[in-house]
Amino acid sequence: MLVLIDGHNLIGQMPDIDLSEAHDEARLLARLRQYRAKTGRKLIVFFDSGGAYKPAQSRTKGGITVRYAPHGVTADRLIMNHLQKIRNPQQTLVVSSDRAIQRAAAHVRARIVASADFAAQLSARAPAAPKADDDAPLSEAEVDEWLRLFNQTGDN
Repeated sequence: MLVLIDGHNLIGQMPDIDLSEAHDEARLLARLRQYRAKTGRKLIVFFDSGGAYKPAQSRTKGGITVRYAPHGVTADRLIMNHLQKIRNPQQTLVVSSDRAIQRAAAHVRARIVASADFAAQLSARAPAAPKADDDAPLSEAEVDEWLRLFNQTGDN
């Protein structure tokens, strides 16, 4: 099953990730890697480009594709356009609480799950809470790896 994820919409529902964090997207992707490892589902995560001009970007690693919307285009629009191109939308799960995306998904008969519900599933699948001394964010090396992978450092 293909899973299309409205990335920033999902981050807004994650209890342990905040949209204001510098590495919120990398933290979400780390959680989605765990989900992918357990379910084997192919994931496409869509993110808005943010305030700065960026060309459209797409990266794939380990069954997870990340698509950044180009400047002037929303991730919502990318998701809705993608839904129109899928051959078997009934075999697709769309993760978003955005009503326009949900309507587009329903129109093609894709399955829909609200971001809050999917966030709860991710939290339920997460490993047990770490001990206080192990409660640390991603390491600098992990963050650097994700930033390099998704071309967010500007070095490429």
